[in-house]
Amino acid sequence: MISDGVEDEDKWLASGIAGLQQNAFYMHRALDSNNLRDALKYSAQMLSELRTSRLSPHKYYELYMRAFDELRKLEMFFKEETRRGCSIIDLYELVQHAGNILPRLYLLCTVGSVYIKSKEAPAKDVLKDLVEMCRGIQHPIRGLFLRSYLSQVSRDKLPDIGSEYEGDADTVMDAVEFVLQNFTEMNKLWVRMHHQACMVLWYYSGCQSFILFADLELRIAIGLSGLQGPAREKERREKERSELRDLVGKNLHVLSQIEGVDLDMYRETVLPRVLEQVVNCKDELAQYYLMDCIIQVFPDEYHLQTLEILLAACPQLQPSVDIKTVLSRLMERLSNYAASSTEVSNGMLYSWLQSSNRGTDDDFMLQVLPEFLQVEAFAKLNNYIGKCGCSWLYTSEVLLYGDSCFFSVDYVIEAQVDMPIAGAVTLYSSLLTFTLNVHPDRLDYVDQILGACVKKLSGKGKLDDSRATKQIVSLLSAPLEKYNDIETALKLSNYPRVMEHLDNGTNKVMAGVIIQSIMKNRTSISTSDKVEALFELITGLIKDSDENLHDEIDEEDFHEEQNSVSRLIQMLYNDDPEEMLKIICTVRKHILTGGPKRLPFTVPPLIFNALKLVRRLQGQEENTAGEEVATTPKKIFQILNQTIEALSLSSVPVPELALRLYLECAEAANDCDLEPVAYEFFTQAYILYEEEVSDSRAQVTAIHLIIGTLQRMHVFGVENRDTLTHKATGYSAKLLKKPDQCRAVYACAHLFWVDDSDSIKDGERVLLCLKRALRIANAAQQMANATRGSSGSVSLFIEILNKYLYFFEKGNSEISVSAIEGLIELITTEMQSDNTTSDPAADAFFASTLRYIQFQKQKGGAMGEKYEPLKV
Repeated sequence: MISDGVEDEDKWLASGIAGLQQNAFYMHRALDSNNLRDALKYSAQMLSELRTSRLSPHKYYELYMRAFDELRKLEMFFKEETRRGCSIIDLYELVQHAGNILPRLYLLCTVGSVYIKSKEAPAKDVLKDLVEMCRGIQHPIRGLFLRSYLSQVSRDKLPDIGSEYEGDADTVMDAVEFVLQNFTEMNKLWVRMHHQACMVLWYYSGCQSFILFADLELRIAIGLSGLQGPAREKERREKERSELRDLVGKNLHVLSQIEGVDLDMYRETVLPRVLEQVVNCKDELAQYYLMDCIIQVFPDEYHLQTLEILLAACPQLQPSVDIKTVLSRLMERLSNYAASSTEVSNGMLYSWLQSSNRGTDDDFMLQVLPEFLQVEAFAKLNNYIGKCGCSWLYTSEVLLYGDSCFFSVDYVIEAQVDMPIAGAVTLYSSLLTFTLNVHPDRLDYVDQILGACVKKLSGKGKLDDSRATKQIVSLLSAPLEKYNDIETALKLSNYPRVMEHLDNGTNKVMAGVIIQSIMKNRTSISTSDKVEALFELITGLIKDSDENLHDEIDEEDFHEEQNSVSRLIQMLYNDDPEEMLKIICTVRKHILTGGPKRLPFTVPPLIFNALKLVRRLQGQEENTAGEEVATTPKKIFQILNQTIEALSLSSVPVPELALRLYLECAEAANDCDLEPVAYEFFTQAYILYEEEVSDSRAQVTAIHLIIGTLQRMHVFGVENRDTLTHKATGYSAKLLKKPDQCRAVYACAHLFWVDDSDSIKDGERVLLCLKRALRIANAAQQMANATRGSSGSVSLFIEILNKYLYFFEKGNSEISVSAIEGLIELITTEMQSDNTTSDPAADAFFASTLRYIQFQKQKGGAMGEKYEPLKV
């Protein structure tokens, strides 16, 4: 049925266009022959096509534009007629003889345009006559397009300041009155369409009830189901109304373009008249659209000076009007205006400082913005609040217009009892942005707005409305974007209270926004109190809520979140060691509640940040007066030991990570000459290795870490070092795979020979480790031969040969030339054996080693003499 209606409408439009073109053709022929009477006859017949009621606004507009184009040609003909001596007054009377009222009024408006241009009568009289005569058309669509045509042909002929039509008899007030009257009538026609839709709904409902009562089969046969038919009809008519709204709004645009409409006239005449029409029409669509038009078309400074008038109208609108969007756009415009005015003022200030002639005019310019902002808003607010019966808002302070806006918004929210939470938060978000641009130095205003939002959200708990939570994120992000400093946001007492109403997912998003702001601006959080407040804000990323314990977690998102927390921890710093220790303790308190999955991400950055502090305090145990220092490396190491222990005991085991951290702390304790502390960390690392590290690959990595760290330790006495070295050597020999055992054992040789320490040069034990490694390598060869039928690669022997050469160069007397030659001969024999698997990498490695020996022999000097006896 809908498709049939569209096809019928297309047929009616085509028929109307055909009739219009046919009569336009005859009109053109009459115009060419200067036949005025026939021209008026055919033009009237042409315009009669606009009398149709069958077309939708969209289709009617297409027909209207064709007629409009023809009327412009007819207007030019009327101008030529007046130049040829035809009386414009007679012409004005003649067109009123048209038979139908709609063509008559279109022709009257066309001649009226020429009449005003001729200046044979005051423009205001002609305009008044035209706008009154147009009342003859009360059909909404036909009337709107007729008055739109009147507005179009008269907009350049209004008696405005500087206009050729301004005179003793014509004033700007006449132009304003004409536009306002035309606007009022057009708005009535537009609203009438809504009432017609309601009448259609009532009619269809009544008929349907009758059909339902009379005959069920008949009701089904004609396709009525519930209120589906009338509801669809009402929806169609509302859509048609929406398509016509620009015709009404153009009047407000014309008003804004009138030069003579200054602030006083706007405040005393234009705005009250327009708002009166907006409020009295009591139509949701019209009120929303027209309020938006007022905000968009008139200058920002006018809105600023008439803020209380505009805001006073908001609570009088229909409850269903989207007032939040209206006020948000108003505050957005004022906010942008304030920001642009600040930029201009700063430019004036620079020019003024550079100028040598600083007169009173320049001083006045520099005071424009502050004086403009500090309007008499308190008196307006007090008067407005008094009318609303809200005397409890009285205060003795002189409030800026930001306060006026704040309390008015608060009142509007209270007046709109059905306003959803998302709408209220949107208003507060817009108001906050407005306040940040106008009063960036007034944190009390910002906190006051956040407090009002908290009050609105009280009792709501965590919000599950995605639109509301999105607006809260926007609200909380505004101070971060304005100040580029999280410390400023931390001063706002209501900031965390607003965050409490975010659901867990959105809370994490907001915490991420906060961290990103800190990263972007390189903000330094330098006190434990600020760190405490900050970590309370981002608790969603640090600790699982009870509701999310069993929820599935996206691993990629989770890792990204925890990495951002880790970067944040690394940025925390204070020059004062005592305060820095407080920061570390504060962070530790928070991250240890984060659960086992988070600890592997958050504990390491805390450990390394604490180790930075340790290295700043190296050697400090007592101050110069002999008194105990509050912050010492030993105290920090105690905290670190407890922290790593919590990581190693977590339900998600990461013993390898805990072992690495123990070794890092041991090395830091070594630098601070704290032997007992370093030994304790090594002990904990060994315990982890024995009890928790079971994977063979993890064991290989761990034992090499232990050997590498132990080799660098210089703080241990003989007994402690021997104990730790013996353990490491024992662990190496117990690895699962023979190649891993071999490499770990020859790595242990470095534990007995440290270049920087004369006390740790035990050549005999070095040779013992290397010989043991050879035995293990030989056993690996035999196992390979037994299992695979070949002895495998000789790469292990080549690696051991390189260790022999290393210690030979370092002056280990236990490494003899004969031992090296014997090893070279062994490798050569194995490589030539048929049982040895070919390995190009091993061949290249061995060849490179032999070249190195030849190079050292040819090098000369002490090293050359050492290598000279070696026969290759």
